Amino acid sequence: MGTEEGDKMESLVSSSCLITLKFVDVCHRVKYQSRTGANSGIGRALNRRNDKRVVEERTVLNGVSGMVSPGEILAILGPSGSGKSTLLNILAGRLQGNYTGTVLANGHSLNKSVSRRTGFVTQDDILYPHLTVKETLVFCSLLRLPKTLSTKEKTRVAESVIAELGLAKCENTIIGNSFIRGVSGGERKRVSIGHEMLINPSLLVLDEPTSGLDSTTAHRLVSTLGGLARKGKTIISSMHQPSSRVYQMFDSVLLLSEGNCLYFGKGSAAMDYFASVGFSPSFPMNPADFMLDLANGVAQVDYQCEGEKPNVKQSLISSYNNVLAPRIKAAIGADTAAREKPVKGKRMKRQEDKRRSRNNSCIGWFSQFVILLHRGLKERKHEAFSSLRVFQVIAAAILAGAMWWRSDIGDVRDRLGLLFFISIFWGVFPAFNSVFTFPQERALFTKERASGMYTLSSYYVARLVGDLPMELILPAAFGIVCYWMAGLKPDLISFLLTMITLLGYVLVAQGMGLALGAAIMDAKQASTVVTVTMLAFLLTGGFYVNKVPAWMQWLKYTSFTYYCYKLLIIVQYGEKRANQLMGCSHHHGGGCGMVEEDVGTVVSVAALLVMFVGYRLLAYAALRRIKA
Repeated sequence: MGTEEGDKMESLVSSSCLITLKFVDVCHRVKYQSRTGANSGIGRALNRRNDKRVVEERTVLNGVSGMVSPGEILAILGPSGSGKSTLLNILAGRLQGNYTGTVLANGHSLNKSVSRRTGFVTQDDILYPHLTVKETLVFCSLLRLPKTLSTKEKTRVAESVIAELGLAKCENTIIGNSFIRGVSGGERKRVSIGHEMLINPSLLVLDEPTSGLDSTTAHRLVSTLGGLARKGKTIISSMHQPSSRVYQMFDSVLLLSEGNCLYFGKGSAAMDYFASVGFSPSFPMNPADFMLDLANGVAQVDYQCEGEKPNVKQSLISSYNNVLAPRIKAAIGADTAAREKPVKGKRMKRQEDKRRSRNNSCIGWFSQFVILLHRGLKERKHEAFSSLRVFQVIAAAILAGAMWWRSDIGDVRDRLGLLFFISIFWGVFPAFNSVFTFPQERALFTKERASGMYTLSSYYVARLVGDLPMELILPAAFGIVCYWMAGLKPDLISFLLTMITLLGYVLVAQGMGLALGAAIMDAKQASTVVTVTMLAFLLTGGFYVNKVPAWMQWLKYTSFTYYCYKLLIIVQYGEKRANQLMGCSHHHGGGCGMVEEDVGTVVSVAALLVMFVGYRLLAYAALRRIKA
C-alpha cells in the first residue's frame, strides 16, 4: 500500500488527534432498595409483612483523580468490586451525566468527537464463533469505517490491523467458543482489540484484557498494547492481578479500594510511596500483589492482630488525601479551568468538525443491510443446517411418511391426525428455535450498537431476510418427503397449496418466538412462556377439542395452529367438507356433522398474514427498548 493511499486512509479513519485525558474528583453513586424492620432468619420470615422498602445509596467511586497522556499506559488496579469497570465506563464517555466531577480530553469536556476517537474493549470477548478472524475484522471494517473509503480500502485496513496485532497466522481460523474449537484465548482477546483498532482510536480503554489468560499470554498482550502506546495512543486498562513482568510495563498506576483511591502515580514509584507511609513488604514480592493486599486491607501488621485490618484502608485513604491528592489536583487544575475559557475560532472549529463528521459518517442504511445480511448468512448457516438439525427433520419426515404410508383418502381420521401432526411439529420447532435468537445475541447486539456500527432497523431487517432461507429449506424438505410418502391428494396444485400453507405457518411460528424472545430477553423464561403458549394453541387447534367452552372461545382465534390446520384440511377436502370434518367426534367412535364455522379460507389466510406482520412488529418494538 502506497504512502499516499495510506495517508488518505489514516486521515479518513481518524482525525489523528492525540488525547490527554484528565479526571478530577470523579464520584459515582447508585441507589438500591433494601428491606428494614425485620431480623434475619425466622424473624424476617414471620415479620416480612412489616418490612419496608427503603431506598439507599451506595458510593461506587469517591473522589478519584488522575491523568494519562499519549504514549502512556495507565493501569487501574484493585480487587473485585472496587469500581474499576465503572471508572472505565466514565472515562470512555459511556456514563455521561451519571457522575460528578470533571473528565477532560485535551482540556475540554467529553463530546461526540472524542467518542468517535475512543475504542472500548469489554472484559468479555463477544464475537461470532463461526466467523474466521479475517472475516470478523473485515465485516467490522466494512460497517465502522467511513463511506468515503472503498470496500477494497476497508479490507486493507483490516489486513493491516491483523498484521499489527500478530494475527496473520490464525486469520483463517474460526473464532470458536466453549463448544467450538477455535483460536486461543489470547488471540481472541487481540481480535476484540482489533475491533476497536480499525477506527484508529486516539484513546483505547480496556476492561481487564488479561482476564483468564496465563502469565505468558498476558505479557504478550500487554506488549502489544505497549507497541500501540509507542505510536502515540493513550491507553487505559483495568487489571485484576498482573504479573511482575506485566506490571513493569505500566507507565502509571491507579489503585482503588471500595471506590476510594489509594495511589496514583508512576508504577515504578509505588513501592517507595507505600514505604514512606509505613507499609512495605517483609520480603521481595510482585508490587501488584502487594498493592492488592493493601487494597483488601491486608498488611504485615495484620498477621499479628486481625482486628487492625479495617485501619489499613483508612490509613491509606488518609495518606492519599493528605499527600498525593493535592499534588495530582495541582498538576491538572490548570486544565480544569481551560474548559471555561472561550476558544478562539470556536465557530469555525465547530463548522470544521461538522464537515469532517459528514465526510467520515457511517455507511448508508442499505449498505448496512447488505453487509449484515452477508455476515448473518455466513454465521447462521452452520447452526441452521447443522447435521443434528437436518437429521431431526428428515427423520421426522420419514417416520411420518412411514406411519401414514399411502393412506387411503377415505380414512379421514388417520389423515386428520397426519395434518395435525404437521401443524404440531412445524409450530413448535421454529418457535423454540427462534425464541433464543435475541437473548443469545443481546450482548453482541448491544456492544455493536454502542459503537455506532449500524442502525436497529438495518440489523432487524437483515436478520428477518436472512432467516427466510434458513427457516424455509428444512420444512420444504419435510413437506416433499412426507406429502408423497403419506399419499396425500396426488395433484400438483394441492401439493403446492400445502407447501405454501406450511411455509407461511412456519414463518408465523418463528415470528411469535422472535417476539417473545425480544420481549423477555431471558432464554429460560422465554422458553417457558413459549411452552405454555404453544400448549394453549395446540389444545385449541381444532383436533383435540371441538366444542371449546364459550369463555375460552376467544383463545381459538388467536391460535395460528387452528388456522393452519383448517387450511390444510381445506386443501385436501374442500371448504365445505372441512367444516364437517372440524366437527367430527374423533374419539369414542362418534360421527361427523355439519357445524357452523365462521372461519373460512379467506379469514384463515388473512389471520396468518396479520400474525406474520404483527409478531415481527412487536419484536422490533421490544428491541427498541434495549439501550445501547
